[in-house]
This record gives sequence, C-alpha cells and structure tokens, in this order.
Amino acid sequence: MHSHANPEPQTLDVRERGADRDGQPQRLERRLFMQLLAFDVRGPGGPSVALRELSTRLAGTKLGAVLYEDAQRPTGLGILTWTERPDALLDELRPLLAEATATLGLAQLPELTMFGRTYSTGHEDDLEYWLLRRPEETVTRAEWRWAIWYPLRRTGAFEQLEGKDKGAILREHAVIGRNYGAADLAHDVRLACHGLDAADNEFVLGLVGRELFPLSHVVQSMRSTRQTSQYIAQMGPFFVGRAAWSQRSTP
Repeated sequence: MHSHANPEPQTLDVRERGADRDGQPQRLERRLFMQLLAFDVRGPGGPSVALRELSTRLAGTKLGAVLYEDAQRPTGLGILTWTERPDALLDELRPLLAEATATLGLAQLPELTMFGRTYSTGHEDDLEYWLLRRPEETVTRAEWRWAIWYPLRRTGAFEQLEGKDKGAILREHAVIGRNYGAADLAHDVRLACHGLDAADNEFVLGLVGRELFPLSHVVQSMRSTRQTSQYIAQMGPFFVGRAAWSQRSTP
C-alpha cells in the first residue's frame, strides 16, 4: 500500500531580503504601503480650495503624503499617501476623506486607484534605505514635482521563463532606468501590488522628475524592451500630476 502521509509544513520567511553584508543576508520585516487616489472636485471651491483644505487635514496625520494637480483633468487632483502600517490608511485617511468628500465635493475616480508595497529584489546594498527612505525621498523632493503613476500586469508566460532569462529581461529595464536616473531625468518608485489591486495588476510604477517630457520619454524607451514588447499584458491607466504639497511620514 502507498503511504499518503501529509508533507512536513514549510517554515516561511516573508521578510524582505537584500544583498549580503559581511557574508550575512540583510533581512527586514518592514515596508511601505503606498496608495494613490484620484478625485474630480465638484464642490464650489474647485481644486484650489480642495488642495488647501486637504493639505491642512493631512498635516494633522502621521501619514506621508503628496497632493497632485491632475494634468489630465482641469478639476482633478491626486492624493498619494504612504505608511508602514496599512491600518493607518483606514484609521486616519479613510475618515479624513469621508468628511472631505462631503464638504469639498470630491468624486473618486476608482479606475485610477493604485495601491502597492515596496519590495526588495535581493540585490539592495542598503535594504532599509531602499524599502523605507528612498521612496519617500523620491516623491517628496521639492524639485521633482512632476509624476506619472501607472499599474502593469505581466503575462503568465513570463513566470514560466528560466531564472536566467528573467534576469536578462529585467536587467534590460534596470539599465534604462539607471541611465535616466543618473542624468536626473526620471526617478522611479516600484511597488508590488499582488492581491492588492482590484484589476489584478502586479506592479505600480511611479516616475518622478523635474520636467514632464523625460518621464514620458522613459515610458517610450521601455516599449522596445523584450519585457514590454513581449510580456506585458496590460499597462495603465496613467495618472499624470504635478505636486502641489507634500509631507514626510512620522514614525
């Protein structure tokens, strides 16, 4: 008779992992949860009043936040928030926005909601910096006011590739990103959104910089890569905005 004994349960390690330091792997059970919400302002004060009121209300929270003027909608705005504790998005942000929706005439644009978490690739020299401080520094830097945010989903075929093939494809993207960053043309924020996105997207990308054109140009440059041309099932919708106010998070 064949034995059908249950396999031994595996011990799971869900911490983020960076490059080894002194022969020891960096591991961290901390990450940022970042959310972008977009609204059309239908109240009598318009977007200028809404931005002023929202900045005052957000300043009373511990959340990191950026308020964007929506470049695609004359009465639109975007609210980017982040925290290590996703509960704070419900405990602090949710009641704030519920009140603002009524008093300022905010109508949410759910198709532009983006929600993800910072993650490691295993190669980060300073894991804590890349997971926690770099994303915040990037989106709040005063001279980098323009931003493009969009989600994407890869095809299932990408996950079936051998590890070395995946690595080569991802490196092609990484080299382009580094070149734009080194030239101070575009700086990125990468978020994983597996199971967090209503449309089953896998990643959210933010491109931030001094001017809008280079951000559009980096998206164009990525189109010819193997990943985008062969293995991206869906990109967008895109939110394009200019930062009007920001604050860093408070521990």
